[in-house]
Amino acid sequence: MIMENIGNVTGLVHSTESFGSVDGPGVRFVIFMQGCKMRCKFCHNPDTWAMSNSKAKERTVDEVLAEAMKFKSFWGSRGGITVSGGEAMLQMDFVTALFTKAKSLGIHCTLDTCGQPFSTKPETLMKVDKLLAVTDLVLLDIKEINEIRHRDLTGHKNDNIIAFSRYLSDKQVPVWIRHVLVPGETDFDEDLQALGDYVKTLSNVQKFEVLPYHTMGEFKWRELGWDYPLIGVKPPSSERVANVNSLLHTEDYKKYLERVNR
Repeated sequence: MIMENIGNVTGLVHSTESFGSVDGPGVRFVIFMQGCKMRCKFCHNPDTWAMSNSKAKERTVDEVLAEAMKFKSFWGSRGGITVSGGEAMLQMDFVTALFTKAKSLGIHCTLDTCGQPFSTKPETLMKVDKLLAVTDLVLLDIKEINEIRHRDLTGHKNDNIIAFSRYLSDKQVPVWIRHVLVPGETDFDEDLQALGDYVKTLSNVQKFEVLPYHTMGEFKWRELGWDYPLIGVKPPSSERVANVNSLLHTEDYKKYLERVNR
């Protein structure tokens, strides 16, 4: 892309958040992209699924960055921008353009994704490589390591997601792994053990987070006129979350991050 034209690249943006505190290091300006092919039962943003939405707006890179820069003074030395979704990788051209221009301004860029659009097709890999070249950190959601349970949970297989995690490791792109702990859906000890064992084979993981399931997105399903698939499912207890953290050895990654940030 030619730098003088990069600011005119457009993407379909669902919404933005000025002061994200759980979307990467420090305080983040978060851009939520419209569109996602996954159908996760626990999704708290189902209004971002459709590839078009009356609330979403086609915005240019320059427009989004101008809004983000209003809050730069709050980012400190660790903050920056995070692009989330929906699924950000469905709009790779826009995200790549946004990150390219942001990097030229010295902004830390984080990609929040589950990697579902990844494939080894040459045309896709070319786009992925361009995006990763301007990405400082990937927040990678691994919903379920068991393929059958993953398909039941999300409507999709997880083979390309696992392939993406391996690709990121091979490329040495810094990654924080995230796993949402949903009672009765993603909290099977044997799967958690398998997930922990798999993550240990990756050489680029800086952090491993267990995110307790919550019901804050339930009202959005009702607003859309949809039946919420996890009615009656309660968030996991603090004891269970602690047990899972121990099972996954997530403290090992916290210690690693503490060392590299000294």
